Amino acid sequence: MRRDLFEPDHDIFRSTVREFVEREVAPNVAKWEAEGRVDKEMFRRAGRAGLLGMAIPEEHGGGGVSDFRFNVVIGEELMRGDAMASGMCITLHNDVCLPYFIHLCDEEQARRWMPGLASGDLMSAIAMTEPGAGSDLAGIKTTAIRDGDVYIVNGSKTFITNGINSDLVITVVKTNRDERHSGMSLLVLEDDMTGFSRGRNLDKIGLHAQDTAELFFDDVRVPVSNRLGEEGRGFVYLMENLPQERLSLATGSVAHAEAAFEWTLAYVLEREAFGQPIGAFQTVKHQMAEMRTELDIARTYVDRQVLALNSGELSAEEAAKAKWWVTEMEKRVIDRCLQLFGGWGYMEEYPIAKAYRDSRVQTIYGGTTEIMKEIIGRSLGL
Repeated sequence: MRRDLFEPDHDIFRSTVREFVEREVAPNVAKWEAEGRVDKEMFRRAGRAGLLGMAIPEEHGGGGVSDFRFNVVIGEELMRGDAMASGMCITLHNDVCLPYFIHLCDEEQARRWMPGLASGDLMSAIAMTEPGAGSDLAGIKTTAIRDGDVYIVNGSKTFITNGINSDLVITVVKTNRDERHSGMSLLVLEDDMTGFSRGRNLDKIGLHAQDTAELFFDDVRVPVSNRLGEEGRGFVYLMENLPQERLSLATGSVAHAEAAFEWTLAYVLEREAFGQPIGAFQTVKHQMAEMRTELDIARTYVDRQVLALNSGELSAEEAAKAKWWVTEMEKRVIDRCLQLFGGWGYMEEYPIAKAYRDSRVQTIYGGTTEIMKEIIGRSLGL
C-alpha cells in the first residue's frame, strides 16, 4: 500500500536526518550504551543541523513550522539507525517538552528560553512521576509554596528521561496541597538552581544510552517568572499535551517494529537450514506475513492520527487507542523476530537483542496499557 503521509519537503528533511544519524549517532551507540547517556555535544549538533525546535517560531530561532510529520521523520530515522535510546533526548525534547514552551511561554520566557531550545544549548525534560505517584498524577507530593516573587519547591521525582543531561526541567508541582487536580502547576527548574540535585542515573533493563534519573528539590527558590501558564492549571495543560506524547510513542513503536522486521527479513532470506533459506519454510513465511500485515495496519492508523494532530482533531481517546495497541504490537513483533533469529537473537552483537530489551518499556511509560484502556472505556460511558 502506497504511503501518502509525506510531501517533498519531508523527503528532503529525511535525507538530512538520515545523514545526521549515520554520521553523529550510529557510530557512538555502543559507547553511549556503555556510559549510560549520550554526549550532549551530539544534541547541540542536532540543533545546528535543524533537527530541534521545528515548531518554535522563527523569531525565536526555530523553524516556524508546526507540522508533526517532521517529528515523525526524525523518529523513524533514529529507529532505522538502531538508535532508539541514543536519540530519545531528541524525540522527548521535540515531541513532549517543546509544546509546553511553545503554547505556554509569555514573551519574556520565549526570549529567554526558546533560542537555546532550538539551538541545542538547552536540553529539556519533564518531571511528572514520583516514587509514590505514577499513573495517578494528581497524587504527587512535590510542593511549591509561594513566597513573594518565588516558589519554594520541595520533593522528588523519579524515572525522569533526560534527567541527567537536561538544562531545563518542566516540573509538575502542587501549589495548593488541598486540591488534587486544580492544585497542580508547572514550573521550569534550571540546572544551576540551589537545592536542585540529581540522584542516580537509574540502571534499567534497556534504553541504556538514555539517561533516566531521580531528581531532588530541597527548598529550591524558583522565580514566579519561571511558571508556565497560570497557577493551578497544570493538570489541564498536561491533559492537553498528552495526546501528542502518546502519538509520538505510537509512531516510534511502529518504526521500531518495522526496523526489527527488516533486520529479520534479511536474516531469514540469508540463513540456511536443511539446504534452504529458513524463510522458505512455511512456518517462517506465515509468521513474516502476519507481522507485515500488522505493521501495515498500525502504520495506516498512526499516519491518520498524525494528520488529525496537525489539524487539531486528535482526541485523548484516539491517542490512547494508538498508544496501547501499537506498543503492544511492537513488543509482540520484536519478540517473534528474536525467535526467528534463534540463538543469535540472544546475542548482543545483533541489534534485535537490544530492540527486544528496549521495547519492553513502551507499554509502560507515557501511560500504561491499562490506563489507556481506562481512558477509552470512560469515553464509552463505562
